[in-house]
Amino acid sequence: MPSWAGRNYSLLTAAAIVTNLGSHGALIAAAFAVLDNGGDGGDVGLVAMARTLPLVLFLLIGGAVADRLPRHRVMVAANALNCLSQAAFAVVVLAGEPQLWQMMLLTALGGTGQAFFNPAAEGMLLSSVEGEQAGRAFAMFRMAMHGAAIGGAALGGAMIAAMGPGWVLAVDAAAFAVAGALRAFLDVSHIPDRGKGGGMLADLREGWQEFIGRTWLWTIVAQFSVVVAVVGAAESVYGPLVARDELGGPGPWGLALAAFGAGTVGGAFLMMRWKPRRMLFVGSLCVFPLALPSAALAVPLPVAGLAAVMFVTGVAIEVFGVSWMTALHQEIPEEKFSRVAAYDWFGSISMVPLATALAGPAESAFGREPALWGCAVLVVVVTAAVLCVPDVRNLTRRTGSVVASGTAGAERPGDGAAEGAAPASAKESGPASAEEADPVSADASADAERPAGRLG
Repeated sequence: MPSWAGRNYSLLTAAAIVTNLGSHGALIAAAFAVLDNGGDGGDVGLVAMARTLPLVLFLLIGGAVADRLPRHRVMVAANALNCLSQAAFAVVVLAGEPQLWQMMLLTALGGTGQAFFNPAAEGMLLSSVEGEQAGRAFAMFRMAMHGAAIGGAALGGAMIAAMGPGWVLAVDAAAFAVAGALRAFLDVSHIPDRGKGGGMLADLREGWQEFIGRTWLWTIVAQFSVVVAVVGAAESVYGPLVARDELGGPGPWGLALAAFGAGTVGGAFLMMRWKPRRMLFVGSLCVFPLALPSAALAVPLPVAGLAAVMFVTGVAIEVFGVSWMTALHQEIPEEKFSRVAAYDWFGSISMVPLATALAGPAESAFGREPALWGCAVLVVVVTAAVLCVPDVRNLTRRTGSVVASGTAGAERPGDGAAEGAAPASAKESGPASAEEADPVSADASADAERPAGRLG
């Protein structure tokens, strides 16, 4: 670690690396655990829906809790739940003939843990660095996280092919245990105690007012409610099916996901040096390439072509992710960040359970290729629509003082350079977040643990 990296930053980065190594392989393992036990695309979609549904239901509560309780305690408790649920998932798979309801229940418990982890992780990373190095620290954190995702996806695909999905799930459970132990040593003595406020409902109303009062914020979240849903369905349901039927199994699909991770590392490296003035305009332009993986699977392209497409997509989504987080850091007061982040997560993944559940029936009704082309078209249409919003095109990076909704003060250090999550995410992503996330992600991502790096 560089000399400016303090204890909290080092612990958070190490924990993010550990969880991303485990979780990105586990996402592939969950899909192939269903397929290996006689499931079809509809069953894969149901398990994916079971993971995201509790994430949607509990995210807002998780955001309010993270703005009230010590964030590191929320993160450790969430990691403990993820560890136990993944360990149980591994046991039922290794024991042979796991039932669909068992896999759905255990992935639902994991999603519940992520709902509380992701908003807490957003704020914890921001408080771990200060001064001129904050932007560099943020970019370095994302690079470390995405680098671990590359290794996790590639290693996970190879382990599934050699040993089966159960052992990959067991490794993910161990990774959550190690990460939770690291986060237990975070020092929060420098963070002032938060006032009791007017209750959880009042906190949620205050966060909602902050969210809905900014046109650029809620329109982009509305855009990503569609983008994350269709990309999630394409990559969590159709991707493994195409890999099984056309590409040779889990190994090539793991390689394609690793190429996506390599692209996100390249994108983070780029954003350490590039500071676009109209950050949301540039970021939104970089959402268009998210249509490419669905199109590549629809053709389908050979493994090399698919990997190239995933790499380009990874670069593009990282440009968007850094631009988006820079806007949030610049415009949103810190004491409201977890609640606003929770509304962001909630809106972005709210349609994922429906999309993943309908992916199988859509394939049966229209065919896999038309369904994938439909996913690609939807990404293009909603992204073009959000670029029609003046606030999205015109929001600029500030270099002087910032006055954010009821809070006046100097601009946060690092806004000029900059989450998984992590989540966040997924999209953390995957998906924050954040890590796993995804935020994402939203196992995802942020990132925080977010699917696909905001997609989760």
